[in-house]
Amino acid sequence: MILVTGATGNVGREVVRLLVAGGEQVKAVTRHPATSALPAGALVVEGDPTRPQTLKSTLSGVEAIMISPRALGDATAELLALAAERGVKRVVVLSAETVEHGGGYQRFADAFKAVEDAAKASGLQWTLLRSSDYASNALAWVPQIRHAGIVQGVYGDGATATIHEHDVAAIAALALGDADAVHAGHAYVLTGPQSLSQRDKLRMIGEAISKEVSWQEIASEQFRQALLAQGVPADVPDRMIGYWGSFVEHPSPTTFEVERLLGRPALTFTAWASSHAAAFKK
Repeated sequence: MILVTGATGNVGREVVRLLVAGGEQVKAVTRHPATSALPAGALVVEGDPTRPQTLKSTLSGVEAIMISPRALGDATAELLALAAERGVKRVVVLSAETVEHGGGYQRFADAFKAVEDAAKASGLQWTLLRSSDYASNALAWVPQIRHAGIVQGVYGDGATATIHEHDVAAIAALALGDADAVHAGHAYVLTGPQSLSQRDKLRMIGEAISKEVSWQEIASEQFRQALLAQGVPADVPDRMIGYWGSFVEHPSPTTFEVERLLGRPALTFTAWASSHAAAFKK
């Protein structure tokens, strides 16, 4: 039995689908089971990962657990202590490449490292997936592309090897089902196959929807206030400003771990944009 936190997220949902398709028994944790629309075959469990005691009974019979830091907040160590008590053997952590290679404000990398350290100290066999930014982050541009075909942002020349979230999910599923401990004790830096600037990605989306879209560079404070006015959490603007600003002069690294681990090339941003084209159209 495998337990997935963050099961309704872009990565978690695909992890659940892949595990079920591969014949694994899966417990998918969500705060809102009635609206989760998770893949058939998964055991949907109501619980709040930020309050690990709500998952105490759910951990019974579980062999591996996936940790999504966004879903758990500061509760990782407590949840993993409960997991260890109940005989869980493996933990797979969704982390970020900034832990190893830097980029953005240090406090955000430190938060991911704290989750990694909790996994290492848990006594469970651990695997860390240090991903570059997800292609799905581009969905934040949907309202602007639909409305005016112009995206306002900061540091449009900041470049990263953006990764398709399905590649992260495929490797997470591989490590979660790793009864032979092949992936135990490994930290993988996962990226897409090509370094792309934000402008590049916007152009690719435009090609996918057959519409001219353009980038408009704005001041950091204007960007911050625009995001806050949309109701995003207060830390998000600084996270994005720091992240993209750091990759203008020094783009994030490109690795080939996805191809090595999955035995196929990493999925491209062009492929992602094509499969999500409908989201960007009116």
